[in-house]
Amino acid sequence: MNVILAKNSGFCRGVRRAVDAAMHADGRNTFVLGEIIHNKEVIESIEKRGVKSVGSLGEVPDGATVIFRSHGVPESFYGECERRGIKVLDCTCEFVRKTQNIVREQHALGKEIIIIGEPTHPEVVGLQGWCGNSAHVINSVKSPLPDLVGKDVCVVSQTTFSVEKFEKIIENIKKQREKTVAVFKTICYTTIGRQSEAEEIAEKCDAVLVIGGLNSSNTNKLFEVASKKCAHVFRLANATDFDYSVLKNFLNVGIVSGASTPDAQTREVLLKMEEVSTEVKATESAEEEKVVAEAAEVQAPAAVTEEVKEEVSSNPMDAVVAKIDSESKFKKGQIVKATISEATDEGLKILLPFSKSEILLSKDELDCEEYNAADYAGKVGEQIELLVVELRPSLKLSQKMIKLLQEEEAMSAEIAAGKEFTVTCTGFNKGGLTANMGTYQVFVPAKEIRPGYVKDLSKYEGKTLRLRALEIKKDSRRKEIIASQRVILQEERDAREAAKAAKEEAFFSSINAGDTVEGKVERVTSFGAFVSVNGFDCLAHISDLSWTPVENVTDVLEIGKTYNFLVLKVDKENKKVSIGYKQLQPQPWDLAAEKYAVGDVVHGKVVRIVPFGAFVEVEKGIDGLVHVSQISHERIETPASVLNVGDEVDAKIMALDTAAKKMNLSIKALLPEAERKPRAPREEGEERPARRRAPRRDDGEMSSWSEGASVSTSLADILANAEKNK
Repeated sequence: MNVILAKNSGFCRGVRRAVDAAMHADGRNTFVLGEIIHNKEVIESIEKRGVKSVGSLGEVPDGATVIFRSHGVPESFYGECERRGIKVLDCTCEFVRKTQNIVREQHALGKEIIIIGEPTHPEVVGLQGWCGNSAHVINSVKSPLPDLVGKDVCVVSQTTFSVEKFEKIIENIKKQREKTVAVFKTICYTTIGRQSEAEEIAEKCDAVLVIGGLNSSNTNKLFEVASKKCAHVFRLANATDFDYSVLKNFLNVGIVSGASTPDAQTREVLLKMEEVSTEVKATESAEEEKVVAEAAEVQAPAAVTEEVKEEVSSNPMDAVVAKIDSESKFKKGQIVKATISEATDEGLKILLPFSKSEILLSKDELDCEEYNAADYAGKVGEQIELLVVELRPSLKLSQKMIKLLQEEEAMSAEIAAGKEFTVTCTGFNKGGLTANMGTYQVFVPAKEIRPGYVKDLSKYEGKTLRLRALEIKKDSRRKEIIASQRVILQEERDAREAAKAAKEEAFFSSINAGDTVEGKVERVTSFGAFVSVNGFDCLAHISDLSWTPVENVTDVLEIGKTYNFLVLKVDKENKKVSIGYKQLQPQPWDLAAEKYAVGDVVHGKVVRIVPFGAFVEVEKGIDGLVHVSQISHERIETPASVLNVGDEVDAKIMALDTAAKKMNLSIKALLPEAERKPRAPREEGEERPARRRAPRRDDGEMSSWSEGASVSTSLADILANAEKNK
């Protein structure tokens, strides 16, 4: 059995901070508002230390200490604690805090607040308290939406909510908006990462174990995500809550855990699996250790190089001591005040606090457009503020960097508030892309580069990245921005799809069968033309282009030109519209009455021969019938004995019915009538030869031409028949 263990397992940072606070708090007079996490074993451990869980703030005695868990609380709770002298250990998750601030600010601007999440979830209950409990809570695509017509709307999400559900609900909300909808995707990036990883593991495995408290929202979301990709997903509240023998028949088993699941429980699950099968191999655990080791190596402070060591060791001892003593007074990033003692061509000589020796401040580090020593000569004795840029191998100070730093910090505040920023990718490692922004290091995890899997990270080196901050770290060792390009690209794609959907909705609400529309021919195929009507592709089938047969679409329509079309069919469900061009053009038979009359002589081509006659194409779309009796004055057995398809003939119009689309023609009417030879007298006793019957006509086809029979037989034939019947 092969076990694929999720790399993102165990407590998230917010949960770990809350648990640590509870484990190190004074158990004599400390209370937790609600369950610190959704894990029975952890709660029991905390309660053994004397820390009690309470259901409401009213249960906390005045002057006691209360721990606000990562879910957050309503804004009013802070005021009540201050009035009652209750000390607050605020462990609200940073993502929840961000959402609280958004709700408060947007509510103050008069916007309708919509929270996408579970109505009874502590985080959602807490968020309600930051907008006067006026928010609308939606937890399902099927949930009824409030009336949003004419209202400005702000939408936030429970940090542990399903990404897929959130996006679908947003689509429904945007369909109703009349003014603006401000969407803040406040789902925790670790939640997004865990859900994405659970999906990937479920695709690879035959079975998946999801470990976490049964009332844990984020764990339940992991179970939902995994269940969509794997047929065998098992929910475990703890390591003992499962029959591991059912796993014997599975080759690959995945393990994922919620943010409130301790690492110890995951290890216990692995031990239980080994008891069932001695061939259990956690393939991802070694990789995870490697990743952790690499991360630790990257984050470790740089060691002093050999070059620096030699420089230090070569200096006199008193100089080294003095240098260390002076540098020990300052910290990197600190702003200090220095006194100008002299202006030189190279820069300013300055005195630092607690120092008797002068330091040269390079003119390149001064905040001026062009350095001139004379301009600074009158400033001797004045103090200037300098930024400590570097401590080793030597102290480096800068005045201009203060301004840059201030601008940078102002920008970082905007970035922290969600503003998009750009950087140039300077490198990459196994986990993602790296870049710099002033004094900040920027890191883009591989999964945050774009939607979908990125195989080759090297192709992004030197490229400009459009980013939005997920987390900003500021500590004594480093300043780092963890950012995402994927969220921007996803939002833009969502916006395009929303705009497309809105455009389609407007289009299909305004178009109906029978409408005449104007459209531009964009492209053609063998079966028709795709025509843009108000930006939407409609199909004009080749059969609807002309009343006569069409071999090529371009024989009728030209790409790039605009024509009028008739809407034939609108399929709103499948987003299809059929249009026709010929329907707005006159049919050939509609003009026939103006062009032709009985007695006219026409020229045409034989296009079809049948037992009872021949059809002659007078023009495209108009065929006339030459009955077998109207081909020649001579009696003929079949039309094919006289005419061939393709023959060009002249004929006289004997009858015309444009309503019925019928034209009777006669070829013999244009031929001189042959002299009738006298019949030889029969000898006495000679029998009259049997009359030869004409070939039987196709009643089905002939019937359509039987009307107007007066013109199907010549006057000569009628007289001849009358003579015979005397």
